[in-house]
Amino acid sequence: MAELVNLRAARKRAKKRQDDLRADTNRLAHGQPKHRRKLEAAQQAKASRDLDRHRIDKGDGR
Repeated sequence: MAELVNLRAARKRAKKRQDDLRADTNRLAHGQPKHRRKLEAAQQAKASRDLDRHRIDKGDGR
């Protein structure tokens, strides 16, 4: 005997898979949330400032 399939449940599963795929695609396309981008920029700026503070100034204009 064949296995019974609930078409409504099968459609819901297919729609969920499609929505998950679309969400993954959008995550890649739109990147990170704003707060993470700002945090990353602040961390890079701080690292750059810290590196500049440790630089030895030779006094010859370079």
